[in-house]
Order: sequence, then structure tokens, then C-alpha cells
Amino acid sequence: MTELHGFEPHEAASNGRLNWLRAGVLGANDGIVSIAALVVGIAAATSDVAVIFLTGIAALIAGAVSMGLGEYVSVSSQRDSEIAWINKEKRELEMFPEEELSELAELYVKEGLSPETARQVAQELTAKDALKAHLKIELNIDHEDLTNPVHAAISSIISFLVGAIIPLAAILLTIGLGMPTTPAIIITFAATIVALGLTGGIGAYIGGSPVPRSIIRVVIGGAIALAITYGIGTLIGGRI
Repeated sequence: MTELHGFEPHEAASNGRLNWLRAGVLGANDGIVSIAALVVGIAAATSDVAVIFLTGIAALIAGAVSMGLGEYVSVSSQRDSEIAWINKEKRELEMFPEEELSELAELYVKEGLSPETARQVAQELTAKDALKAHLKIELNIDHEDLTNPVHAAISSIISFLVGAIIPLAAILLTIGLGMPTTPAIIITFAATIVALGLTGGIGAYIGGSPVPRSIIRVVIGGAIALAITYGIGTLIGGRI
């Protein structure tokens, strides 16, 4: 019943699987940028492999934990909101079944159905599963497939680690094999840009946004972060 609902986010919740994938892509992207920027900055200041390794590992672990906790809190808040909306809809269906049926029919009319067809569809869906019918069209929620904060957190942690390993391995392998610092940083920079391009493209594809634009945006942001930390590392290294 519209007058009792107040504001309801009719386009609110995202699909659980998309949320899981989104968390994974964001985690990988964050791992690539943060660890790449750190190790490039450290490598610009010192070529000591032990220092780069310990610093990188510490940042990798701290970043993964932080990413996982942040995603868990964020998705938990979203899930709490979804549960609150579901409970609200349940109460309204129990208290005002006829008004809710009329509202459902009105929503289908707004979707393009004729009033007669909309009423028939609303009645049939209500008879089958009233709650599911209302949640789907009003809130885009499937009460049997809510977002899972644990899954999202685990996805973020794993993807952060996978992303972070790319620049860390690149800098450690190149410097560890005796390569001069500058070429090692260039290789790490290149590996980071390629990895960011992949995550940016995947993220855009999942979200349905333009892939080239997303890739360019992510690559430019990562390049700026690397340039800044490299400059800081060079300044600090020159004074040690």
C-alpha cells in the first residue's frame, strides 16, 4: 500500500553473485595498486631485497585483512538493510493484503502492462509467493539469495592477495636476479599496468559499463600512484 510505504528503494539490492564478483575485482585492483605503489617507492629508495620483501609481505597481509574486514562490514550493513525491508514487506502483506495486491498491480502497469493484465499477473504471483513477487519488483531482492558478507570478505581477501602478488613478485624476482633497480622498477611498472588493465576490463564487463573507459581510468590512476611513490622513494633514498 503506497501511502503507508513511504520511501522504498525500488532499485536497491544487487544480485548476490554479482556482489561476490565485484568484491573480488575490487580486491584484486586494490592489491595491485597498493602493493605496487609501495614496493616501487621502497625500491626507489633501496635495492635491499630483504627490506623490500619484508615491507611488501607486511603490507600484503595488512591490506588483505583490512580489505576483508571492510568488505564484511559493508556487505553486512547491506544485508541488514535487506532483511529490514523484507520484514517490513512481510508485515504489510499480513496487515494489508488487498492494498498490497493493488500496489503490485500498479507497479506492473508502470512496467507497461494493461490494468487488466497487470491485475491478473499480480493475483497469480501473489497466489504463488506474495513476498517474492513484491520483493522482486519493489526492491529487486531475492529473499532466498541475499548477499553474504562472509563470501564477500573471503573473495576480497583472496583477490587482494592474488593482485598484490603480481607487483611484489615482479620487483623481488628482478632485483633478486641482480637486475639494476631502474629496469626492475620499469618491469614492475609494466606488469602492474597490464594487471590493472585486466581488472579494470573485467570489472567493467561485470558491471555492464564501457570497458575501454574503465581500463583507461584504472590504468591512469595506478600510473599516477606509482609515479608519486617512486618520486617520494627517490627523494628519501637520495638523503639516506
